[in-house]
Amino acid sequence: MIGIKAVADRPRGSRLLGVGIYRPARVVDNEEICATLESTPEWIESRSGIRSRRFAAPDETLATMAATAGGKALSHAGIDPADLGCVVLATMSHVTQTPSLASKVADQVGAITAAAFDVSAACAGFCHALAVASDMVLAGTARYVLVVGAERMSDIIDPHDRGTAFLFGDGAGAVVVGPSDTPGIGAVAWGSDGSGHELIAHDHSYLEWRDNPGTPWPTMRMAGPQVYRWASYQMAPVARQALTSAGVEPEDLAAFIPHQANVRIIDLLCRALKLPDTVAVGRSIVTDGNTSAASIPLAMADLLTSGRANPGELALLIGFGAGLTYAAQVVQLP
Repeated sequence: MIGIKAVADRPRGSRLLGVGIYRPARVVDNEEICATLESTPEWIESRSGIRSRRFAAPDETLATMAATAGGKALSHAGIDPADLGCVVLATMSHVTQTPSLASKVADQVGAITAAAFDVSAACAGFCHALAVASDMVLAGTARYVLVVGAERMSDIIDPHDRGTAFLFGDGAGAVVVGPSDTPGIGAVAWGSDGSGHELIAHDHSYLEWRDNPGTPWPTMRMAGPQVYRWASYQMAPVARQALTSAGVEPEDLAAFIPHQANVRIIDLLCRALKLPDTVAVGRSIVTDGNTSAASIPLAMADLLTSGRANPGELALLIGFGAGLTYAAQVVQLP
């Protein structure tokens, strides 16, 4: 019987080769948010750690932001776009269901023959997309993969909703994943808890908006206290699983880059994981807000640019959000 031909020359490992980001030009501070929200700048910062965020202008589309970040990542990696085998884009704010945003981004960065698809895993989307990309490289189905997290959260939030309006911002971040002689991306620890799918969700469907004149545009709502408890106390075991799978101890890390959901959640995770003071912690939420799938690469770029972490050092990534979905892995920084 004739069998299927094996994939030749599979690499021993995969790793991050470059990172790129895009932040919209417009800075929105807490005072501006409070113009349409019954709150105060002090309350917002005390509850979340956020002082400002970026909102995209009409010409700063999801595709534009994603392609700009992707182009910077390719340049940093020194990879020709024509050599990309796939573009994987994580987003929860692409309101056009079809076609995928990834296919448009692939075209805009010059990867005109690359496979392309979107990943919908909300704030955990970047880590999910990274895991998929790493597996592609290890399997030999793509030599280089562009992973992008891009969000225009300002399109899907209600500026009058006290539970979400102050939290979210817009932006994009990207990495290039390619082959390595040694493992540079650890095994993913991931999962979901669908029993909590209503804790972060749109308040009604687009069908209701279409079929019932006068129904407002669907916007995201969040059961803040429940989500806070879930993330604060259920994500530490996931992070520890990622460390164990990679054979890494907390003191081996140079950086911890969690999803930028809330400074208090980040601080609780640091304590739960017993991270030493030598570990640099991503806290770009202070000036970015919660950018969902874009938050981890944005925070990663900040740590590298500031010199608080260096290429080749180990970082623990973890994303968590609507679904409820979560994913974590240890990586060597690009």
